[in-house]
Amino acid sequence: MTIPVLPCASMPETLAFYRALGFEVTHEQTSPNVYAATRRGDVHLHFMGLKRLNPAESYSTCLVIVPEVERLHETFAEGLRKAYGKVPLAGQPRISRMKKGQSRFTVVDVAGNSVIFIRQGAPDDYDEGDPGSRSETRLGRALRAAARLRDFKNDDAAAAKVLDVALARDEPAAPIERARALAARAELAVVLGDPERARSLRAELDEVPLSGEERAQIQRDLGAIDALTPGGEGRPGAR
Repeated sequence: MTIPVLPCASMPETLAFYRALGFEVTHEQTSPNVYAATRRGDVHLHFMGLKRLNPAESYSTCLVIVPEVERLHETFAEGLRKAYGKVPLAGQPRISRMKKGQSRFTVVDVAGNSVIFIRQGAPDDYDEGDPGSRSETRLGRALRAAARLRDFKNDDAAAAKVLDVALARDEPAAPIERARALAARAELAVVLGDPERARSLRAELDEVPLSGEERAQIQRDLGAIDALTPGGEGRPGAR
């Protein structure tokens, strides 16, 4: 067994965060050094105190391979909602969104550590879109770049900029591809605290000609962010 030891600036705050995720604190000490151990099922995470740690500049990351991710994400999101009054989607701490069929999601704790939960057997070449399809249009490449910036580097602003540039180009693309790009950008607008931009993007998305099945798929994708957003601020017409 390999157990990661992650740094933290405040052990009480860090342990409170992981308790909200359903982790059990199995060991805690303040001397001769600040240290704690947590466990959730077969997942073990340990923490050490680091006085000069700046969470905003933290780069510690670990990967956790789990049997499934969708129900786990739901459990984590509900625990964070109870602890913080909402599901934190930006800043620190936060949890990335989860779309149906997605193979991984990221939790960033109060110390700035990124813990990436990955479904066992998931492909290494993480992509955005339908399995087996890899579009090489500008929008297709932008979707993949934005997904990596959002889900691995936690840089929502950079992901939004990538999509803005691609969407502004008048280049041929399948309607479903443009719809996915608009949906991804609308999600980022919500996370970045720009509900007006989210509403305008979703209004534009409503005008894209899609089949009934494609429209249903896009609505399911958008539902992932709506479910995590109090009051559904990203939905057109929301107040």
